Amino acid sequence: MGNRLSKIYTRTGDAGETGLADGRRVPKHHPRVEAMGAVDELNSHLGLLLAGLNEARSSALEEVIGVLAPIQHRLFDLGGELAMPEYRALNDAEVERLEQVIDRWNEELGPLKNFILPGGSRLVALAHLCRAQARNAERRCQQLNAEEPLEGAGLRYLNRLSDLLFVAARFIARRQGVEEILWQAAEKPA
Repeated sequence: MGNRLSKIYTRTGDAGETGLADGRRVPKHHPRVEAMGAVDELNSHLGLLLAGLNEARSSALEEVIGVLAPIQHRLFDLGGELAMPEYRALNDAEVERLEQVIDRWNEELGPLKNFILPGGSRLVALAHLCRAQARNAERRCQQLNAEEPLEGAGLRYLNRLSDLLFVAARFIARRQGVEEILWQAAEKPA
């Protein structure tokens, strides 16, 4: 692949607009740019989680790394779809892959009987942070979809990804031998 970015700054966005891959210029607060930014933030948070998983150097977590690492590439694909409205990279097979992992991990975890809070370990908390960011990216994409209907599997992918990340947080806790933090309701006012 040749050099795609010969110059990092262009000064073309200084007035509050940015260019899309199809040549359109839109305000930086446009729902498409918001959606692209939310997906990018999710990918960055996922990179942080993966760095932590790699630093843990635990054979018990290798499966999690193997599942999450390709997702960074799929999120980059989704960013491409958002930047180039006619481009399609994701398909239903990617959504099904996430569902298969969710089902497999849930079998090991068993049913959830309580609400849980983010935390218990740094890695569990990072997985929950990614889950929350996935929900945010989904909301931003749904907001764009309300104005400019989105084609393809991207919305389904984000929805399933947030589910996967929730299960991943629980799976990481199980593999680390960390107790999940159960939600404790406030006492009812007297």
